[in-house]
Amino acid sequence: MHPAIGQGRVAVVTGGASGIGLAAVVRFASMGMRVCVADLAGPALDAAKAAALAAGAPDAMAMACDVADAAQVRALADAVYGRFGVVHVLMNNAGMQPGSSIFDAEENWERILGVNLMGVVRGSQVFGPRMIAGGEAGLIINTGSKQGITTPPGDPAYNLSKAGVKVFTEALQHDLRGRAGCLVEARLFVPGFVFTPLTAHGRVEKPAGAWTPEETVEFMLHSVAWGDFYILCPDNEVTRELDARRILWAAGDIAENRPPLSRWHPEYAELFKASL
Repeated sequence: MHPAIGQGRVAVVTGGASGIGLAAVVRFASMGMRVCVADLAGPALDAAKAAALAAGAPDAMAMACDVADAAQVRALADAVYGRFGVVHVLMNNAGMQPGSSIFDAEENWERILGVNLMGVVRGSQVFGPRMIAGGEAGLIINTGSKQGITTPPGDPAYNLSKAGVKVFTEALQHDLRGRAGCLVEARLFVPGFVFTPLTAHGRVEKPAGAWTPEETVEFMLHSVAWGDFYILCPDNEVTRELDARRILWAAGDIAENRPPLSRWHPEYAELFKASL
């Protein structure tokens, strides 16, 4: 396992009150880590703290935080360092997907980008320097999306936000590895189809093709242990090999000067299918 993860270490998880974030909180707690759950205020936040303690966390705190608000992110860091004195794992996981269109209301785009992208940027910028200065092994895990890599049509604001997370996390890891003596690393976490409140869309039973949040977090931890930067998760419908073909096709739009999003273009869709 990565040296930042384990007994007595400290983990901060944004968006930690439900879905993948909650599964990560519980899993970190089960490993004897002290945890901070950050999410919007409400009963789910308090329940997540209780779940962490029940799973074995020697100490846990919960703090309401809107990651789109820079002041709240700074207050979160101050509170965590005031309580624990150190942070080993920061999981910038808070996200939203209300849906969007190209000519959607400006406020909708600003909110999506503020949470999904700037929440990751701010979290990394606020916690990162303190983690580096602490001189201990550290890990910043940023939750991206396959939609930020292959950018399918239908939800451009979400795609843009997650594409930004990919670019930022790559730049972050490049910066960290170039710092002499730095023991903090970054990882890009890219879940597959996971049954969470974000993806349920009114369904109460997990679709056969989806993974559970717990399965996804377990894959994430194994990938971290293997040293992977790109934690590209499969699911019960999509294999790693199919993901790779989709990603390479998307890159080929540029390299071969095809129309953008040619995978969904009427003149290229059959060529894409034939390439699988």
